[in-house]
Amino acid sequence: MAKRRREPMSEGKKNIIAGLIQEYDIKTAEDIQDALKDLLGSTIQAILKAEMDEHLGCEPYERSENSNSRNGKKSKTICSKYGEMEIDVPQDRESSFEPKIVRKQQKDISGIEDKIIAMYAKGLTTREISEQIEDIYGFEVSEGMVSNITNKLLPEIEEWQKRPLSSVYP
Repeated sequence: MAKRRREPMSEGKKNIIAGLIQEYDIKTAEDIQDALKDLLGSTIQAILKAEMDEHLGCEPYERSENSNSRNGKKSKTICSKYGEMEIDVPQDRESSFEPKIVRKQQKDISGIEDKIIAMYAKGLTTREISEQIEDIYGFEVSEGMVSNITNKLLPEIEEWQKRPLSSVYP
């Protein structure tokens, strides 16, 4: 088996890592775990919202032809290799919403989290993200849904990228 050659880290990745170190005040390995858990939780939350939008065919507070509508959210504790985290799963009036990122009755998301973090780190296209999701779920997800998910996440990513940076990093 041939060994993969590790590519040198790009300046962009170094800046992201430096930003995470400052934002989360990372000093220990446990701090890294907490930061990754926080990023993973907010990513899953955004994907759940995009899945509900796709299911109902409209954004929150928009009118649609569909008689079904949002009906609050239900708190759920999930386990990952970074520890337990609390997420809010959106609900619909007809109880027909079947989340894909964290299925009903699913408590352990260990396999999903690496894929999500990898998608962020690689800056994947919608087609590549769709392939990753297909790999996770075992079925194809429309590019429209991938676009909805990325559109939900992009403002958060851009806000994080535009935050003021310190002139010196440890």
